[in-house]
Formats: sequence, C-alpha cells, structure tokens
Amino acid sequence: MQPQAHTGSYYAATVGDTTDFAPLRGEQRADVCIVGAGFTGISTALHLAERGYNVHVIEANRVGWGASGRNGGQIISGIAGENNIAKHHGKDVEDLFGELRWAGHDIIRQRVKQYGIQCDLKSGYLDVAIKPRHMREFEANHERLMRADFPHETKILTKNETKDLIGTDAYIGSHLNMGNGHLHPLKMCVGEARAAVSQGATIYEQSPVTKIEHGQKARVITDNGAVTADFVVIAGNAYHHLERKLRGIMFPVRSFIIATEPLPEATVSRINPRDLAVCDPNFVLKYFRLSAEKRLLFGGRINYFGEDPVFIRRKLRQKMTTIYPEFANIRIDYAWGGTIGVPVTRVPQLGRVAPNVFYCQGYSGHGVNVTHLAGRIMADAVAGTMEQFDLFAEVKPFIVPGAHLFTKPMVALGVLYYQIKDRL
Repeated sequence: MQPQAHTGSYYAATVGDTTDFAPLRGEQRADVCIVGAGFTGISTALHLAERGYNVHVIEANRVGWGASGRNGGQIISGIAGENNIAKHHGKDVEDLFGELRWAGHDIIRQRVKQYGIQCDLKSGYLDVAIKPRHMREFEANHERLMRADFPHETKILTKNETKDLIGTDAYIGSHLNMGNGHLHPLKMCVGEARAAVSQGATIYEQSPVTKIEHGQKARVITDNGAVTADFVVIAGNAYHHLERKLRGIMFPVRSFIIATEPLPEATVSRINPRDLAVCDPNFVLKYFRLSAEKRLLFGGRINYFGEDPVFIRRKLRQKMTTIYPEFANIRIDYAWGGTIGVPVTRVPQLGRVAPNVFYCQGYSGHGVNVTHLAGRIMADAVAGTMEQFDLFAEVKPFIVPGAHLFTKPMVALGVLYYQIKDRL
C-alpha cells in the first residue's frame, strides 16, 4: 500500500494546520505503539502521553486521513449496541451507560479548552423524525434525560417547531438536544495530535504497517523501520487488514458528504438560525449542518464504493433536495466519501489478538464521541485497569467467514436490507 494524501474534502481544504511528521526510519523502542492516527489512535496516544508513557503512533498516510478527518463532524451521545451489551451482562442499560454515553463529549470539550484547539466546536443537535415510531423513541430519550437531571436544554418539538428551526417540512417532529454538537473533525484530530506530541508522544506519517510480530515485546514493522513495544494498540478501524483474527467481524460502510457554496445570511437565518447539527434515525440516513463559513454540509449513505466527485455530487444533491428543494441549482464546491466500520452486532469492538496487542474499532457512525471514550478505555487497559475494557471485550464479535473476500456485494446487500427496514 502506497501512502496517500488527504481526500479532496472541505475539511482538508480548510484545516489550515497540516501535519508533516517524518516517516518511521530504523529501529525504535516504545512503551506503547499505536497503529493508526485517527481519533482512536490519537485519543489513546494523548491519554497515555499525559500519564507519562513513551508512545509512538504509526500512520500509513496523514493524521486524520481516514474517517476521522472525513466524517459529518457531529458529536452524538450514546454508544451503538448499548442494548446488546447490557443484555450480554444481564444488567440494566442505564446502570451501565449513564456516564459513558457522554464521556466522549466531556473529553473533547476538556481538550479543546486545555490545549486551545481551534476546531469550530458548537453546541446543539436536532434528531429529526420521519415516522411516528421515531417520535416515540425521541420522547423516551427525552424523558430519560430529564430523569437524569440533564444539564442542557432538551425538548420535543412539533412539525411546525421543527420547521422554524431548520426551514423544512420534511419531518414530522424532532428532539432538540443542546448537549450534543458539532465540530471540524480534521482540525480536532490534528489539534489532538499536536497536543500528544507536546506531551512527549512521537508520530510517524507516510509509514504503512506491513506486519505485527507478536511476543513478550511486540514488533510493529514498516518497509523502512520498526517499533518494538511492550503494548500495541491497533486503531485502523475500517482501513486496515493487519490481523487475520479481525477478518469478517466488521463491515466497511461508505458515507458521503457534499459542501455547498457559502450561503447568504438570509438563507442561514431561514434554514438553521441556531447552528444545529441535524440527523435522522435511519440506518441509510441523511445528516447535515452548517460549516463555520456557512456552507451546508450534507451527508448520507449510498450503495457506492468509488470516489468520483461528480457521481457523489449528483446522488447527494438528489437527497439534499428532498429536504431543501430550493437548493436544486446551488453550487457544490466539495464532494467526498469515507468508510466507517460497522460490526454485525453494532457493538464497538475492543479486544486483544495477543496478550499485549489490543484492538479498538467499529463505532457504527458514533465515532466522534465514542473514539474519545475508547481512547481513555484503551489507556486504562494498557495501565492494567480492565473494567470498562471488559464491558465491551466480553461481547464477542459475530464473525462472517470469508467476508473479506466478498466485502462489496455483502455490504451492498446489507445496505439494501436496511433501506427496506427503514421504510417499515
């Protein structure tokens, strides 16, 4: 695999602070070696570096090159697969996940403040309903938050109240949650990488890992060097295939985004005066928000595995105009895609392939939040505190034999299945 530059996204065009860490050369020694410099890897590295560990991070391309630097930038509470985890442990979901649902949010806000990360962080999120069952789910979630003395504004909104907030009558109602929010994900990832380096971590870019040798000391190998470490954390999510034991436990699902030209202030005031992130509950979903420059960033999932921006523009414009018909002819300046990891069980996958080789992946679209929680959990596990790690690791992944050989047709069938399910 040859190293690659960032995709042609709005985020890559506006990140400002681009990274240029040297490739790995020669033999190096570390307490912990992390494979992958996305949110999972960088979050773990920063947690460990703050605790005094000698941490080396090896990235095949650039910091935030994968899903961490391409996603919708929405900070959404909750952990995919919560009910499956609670059922496995025979415990109430509220008892297990009360604090964990929001831990990633707290870590993000704390780091932005502590390290002065400029990432366009905003509060405010709107879950929008397409069907009555969505409203029932929103009402239950709102009531749960109220019982827990939620410190942020939370409100169930009617169809007309929803239209007042986002300028469309495409939805039958919504749930306003000011505890969630949005940010520029690539700026956040780069800012955290800078913070990790300031705490003593070492990051190598343009260094694809070719092999991990197991043993009392693990050895992570690239074409031009190697890192020997007491512990390894594999944090490549949907973008690597290093370990045979991880084949067939997670599907790579494509998601795409377009960025329009900057919108006039009058349009902004009509379609999103409170600068909210918006998302529907479907699996084959639509999500959107405004950028700092007041572009509409509009995303969704389609059965497509390529990178052609013309195709992406056309398909997402079709989706966008079901919400905002008036944007049929608006200029689209950026179009890009990325790959997220979706386990069959939807449960984030934290585990080991060897006693000192950990992995962490599979956030099913909740990655901005959960990767930051996962980084803390992985740092705890390296330090020997396993309680939260075991909460996830004891839920064994469902394995689809041979899935890595037929990924595209299987994912296409999966998306078709969920499209049908979304319509029910």
